[in-house]
Formats: sequence, structure tokens, C-alpha cells
Amino acid sequence: MADVESSAVVQQPPTNANSMNLNSIPLLASAELLGESNSAQVSLQQQQQSQPIAGAIGGGNGGSAGTSSNSVSNASSLALDVASSENSSLVNSGVIGSGVGGGNPSSVGGGKIDSGEPPAKKQMLDNPSTSAGSGNSASQHEKLEYRLGGILCCAVCLDLPKTAMYQCQMGHLMCAACFTHLLADGRLRDQIATCPNCRVEISKSTASRNLAVEKAASELPSECQFCNKEFPYKSLDRHEQYECQERPTNCKYSRIGCQWRGPNHETNEHERNCLHPTKSGYEVMAALEAHDARIKEEKKMFNTLIDLLSYEKIIFNDLQMKPYRTDEYVHKLFYETARFTAFNQQWVVKARINNSQRDPHQSNERTITYQLILKTKTTTPMSIHFFALKGPFSDMKVSTQIYKHEFTDQSSESDYYILPLPDSSECNRLLSNKGINFRLLMFLLNK
Repeated sequence: MADVESSAVVQQPPTNANSMNLNSIPLLASAELLGESNSAQVSLQQQQQSQPIAGAIGGGNGGSAGTSSNSVSNASSLALDVASSENSSLVNSGVIGSGVGGGNPSSVGGGKIDSGEPPAKKQMLDNPSTSAGSGNSASQHEKLEYRLGGILCCAVCLDLPKTAMYQCQMGHLMCAACFTHLLADGRLRDQIATCPNCRVEISKSTASRNLAVEKAASELPSECQFCNKEFPYKSLDRHEQYECQERPTNCKYSRIGCQWRGPNHETNEHERNCLHPTKSGYEVMAALEAHDARIKEEKKMFNTLIDLLSYEKIIFNDLQMKPYRTDEYVHKLFYETARFTAFNQQWVVKARINNSQRDPHQSNERTITYQLILKTKTTTPMSIHFFALKGPFSDMKVSTQIYKHEFTDQSSESDYYILPLPDSSECNRLLSNKGINFRLLMFLLNK
């Protein structure tokens, strides 16, 4: 009976020890999570000290004592394994920081450190798999091309250059259209043109062409505005004008009034089903009359020029108009040539911008008008036909438009007539020059 009680007493402490150690696992894990690294060692020392006590309680039953000591050691190892596994899982989940020299360097105390990188770079760092590997080489090239397009674009219009690319002394890029527009604005405001980025002075003598940027930009892919496919920038214009199947195209029966306009690949289908070829002549007469009116106007211009070439007195002069400003409160910009001789008389050509608008620099649409002025006295009226065109010292893009004025002592100045330039960009290009070179043809009709 005593043996039974002693054995019961001997078996009970190891059971309590095991239950105590198992219950203390969360406490050990939490202590280690709070940074008390010595708590695990203290618990191990306590468990080792409990082993001889359990053997003493066992008395003469050595086998029971050995069993209890083994169970205690197993319980302690189990506690350490569970605590370490919980600790590692919490560290990996970001609940606690890993301290100095280990763990995730971008997380401290459960919060992430902001690295201050741009959003695109932060996304690439957070998801390296999207920017690494041979399978994503196409996306890498696309990102590189996109970044290069942003670097090589014009600093004013933010577009890739189609023609020339200029740079200021600090290296900021400007396409030819924006560069001439800035120079023209400086001319109109009577101020020195400056770079929009660094405000350094720009002019045709200080700015220079950047051929490397022009060649690099011509090789970058650009999206077609009709089919949304990418082509090298240098071949995009040809594709959009002649090759793209989605480019807008008129019906071949537009001359007789068909108003259809659609994608090029639908043209044949439409022309097969177009109703205009089956209409009567009376129904298409209005369209034919409008077409004849345009042809008649072009023919009239040609016939007038042929008739003028048959005049006895024909003269031309290669001239240059230079800018000057009035002395009024609001200074107005004018251009004027030096005096030149024609038909034994002294003449001057004068020009103005936007018909002498008060603030022409505030308008994107710009035009040049000019007049012919007789500077000497004349005894007989002079019927003069004249027009301006590109001369040997000019690259002006001007159309032919013939004007006529009868010069007398009372009417020595003609009206201001439009200089027929193709668009405002050509006007800006002329204004950006120090002078406007052109050739003036004059025809005198003898009465």
C-alpha cells in the first residue's frame, strides 16, 4: 500500500511539471517577442533544476524517476520549438520588428519605412518579378521606350520632334515649331526670348541643333492615330498618309456630291453600293457647278499671270523687310524695306502682324499683311499689279496672289493685302528671323 502511494506521489510531480511547462509556452513566446532574450535561458535552468527534485521525490523507484526526467526534457524542447516557431511567424508577418541586422529592413514595429522613390520605381521594387526575367523583356523595352520618349520630347509641347530639335545653352530641348514660336513671341513683345525651363537667353545664334536627339527620336515607336499600331517615328507620316487601312478616305464619287468619308478598307465596299453613280445629271449638277467654280478660279489666276507676262514693263526686286516699332504709348510692330527703284520711282514695302492687333503675342493665329507705298510724286496715274513670292535668298513658303492698285498723288499707298502663307507656324518662322526676305514682282500697265 505504501508502495502504491509512493509510486503515485512519484508519478504526480512529472505530470504536473509537464502540464506546467505546456501552459507556460505562450508566456515564454510572449516574453521572447517582447525582446527579453534571457527568459528562455532562465526557463531552461528552472526545468533542469526541477529534474533532481523529481528524482528525489521518486524515492526508490529509479525507473519512474528516469521516466519523469525524460518527460521534463521533452517538454522543455517542445516549449522552445513552439516558441521559436511562433516568433518566426510573427516576425515574418510584420507584427514585430526584427531589430538591427536582421529581418525585413523596410519594417520597424509593424510599420513600413517610406523609401522616397518615385511611384514607378517603387512599384518595380515592390514587384521585382514584373521587371526581371527573360519572359518580361518586351515589357522592359516598352518601359525604356516610354522613358526615352519622355526624356527626348520637347520641353514646351511635350511631343517628339517631327523635324528639327534645338537646345538652349543648358541643354533643354525644343522642337523647331516651339523654338520659332518663342522667338516670334519675343519679337512681338519686344523682349529677349528665353528658355521656358531655365530662362537663359535663346536665339538662332545661341541655340543649336541636337542631331543625336533627332535621330534617336526618329527610331522610337509612335502610335498611329488611326489604327493604334506602333511604327518608328520616322515612318509614321508615310504610314498614316498612304499605308494605314484605317485612314479616313473619301469616296471617288465625291466630285458629284457623295459626302461619304470612312476607313480606307471600307472604300471598295462603299463604292460598290454608292447611289451617286446612278443619279441623274440634274441631281448632281450642284456638285458639278461647285467643282467648276474652283477650277475656274485657279484658271483665272493662271490666265492673269500669263497676261501680266505680256506687259512691256516688268520688274522684280529681291527685298528684305526689317522690324521696327512705333513711338506710340502701345508700341506696334511693323516691318519695312529700304527704298528701291522701279519704273523710275521710289517705292517701299511695309508689313504688319495680325492687321496691327494691339497684342498679337496673345493670339495663336498669326498673319502678315503688306502694302506697296509710292515715295515719290507722279504726274500720271500708275496702274500696278504686284505680288510677293519666294526669292533666291529666301525659303518663304508663300502662294501666288496677285493684287492691283492705281497709284496717284492722292493715293500713294495701297491697301494692306494678306501675304498668303500656309499656316501660323510659317508666320512664326518668318518672325523669328532678323529680316523677311522675298522677291517682289511688279507689272505696269501702259494706258
